[in-house]
Amino acid sequence: MADKEQIIRISGVNPLKCMKCGKCTATCPNYDEMEYHPHQFVYMVEHGEIDKLMASESVYKCLTCFACVERCPRGVEPAKLIEAIRTEAVRRQGCNRLKADDIPARIDDDMPGQALMMATRKYTR
Repeated sequence: MADKEQIIRISGVNPLKCMKCGKCTATCPNYDEMEYHPHQFVYMVEHGEIDKLMASESVYKCLTCFACVERCPRGVEPAKLIEAIRTEAVRRQGCNRLKADDIPARIDDDMPGQALMMATRKYTR
């Protein structure tokens, strides 16, 4: 079971630096698709709600575009926390979440091109 300290160690992020301004969430291009937003990930990691995050589809909807990282005035890196949680979820599953053959069925006219590019990083060849 992943705990707060493990996720912080894997990500290298200090969630205590967050001043909860929401700039990371305001710049997220996939905001509308996520149950939990970047600032909420930081807050939830800080409060040890790792299992709740791991059960959320938001972990897989993050584009890993690092817009949230660029926008943060305190140098908190929400995308790195999300990646650490996603990595731990994949480890628990024993395989990657998305297979190459699954990608075409998930494409629609509203999907940002960046989402497709990032999806290719998340499957097993």
